[in-house]
Amino acid sequence: MIASIVSFRRSVNHTYGNQMILFIENSNNREKAEKFVGKKLEYKTESGKIIKGEVTAPHGNSGNVLAKFETGMPGQSLGKTVNIL
Repeated sequence: MIASIVSFRRSVNHTYGNQMILFIENSNNREKAEKFVGKKLEYKTESGKIIKGEVTAPHGNSGNVLAKFETGMPGQSLGKTVNIL
């Protein structure tokens, strides 16, 4: 299954470099998003490095989820896809 990276998790004064908001195609409400909590993720960089992560929580009522990755994500990852294992 594939998800796309929407944004970094952020507040007014702080951006969390290793936490991202993901949009999942088949998920359009909070109940469907809750089914993905605990799933593992893989993001492949342009250089071929694989960054692993995990879905931690639903985000809002539109089916988005929060994901935490093992390292900080590059800015080029915005708008790219992530594989859900």
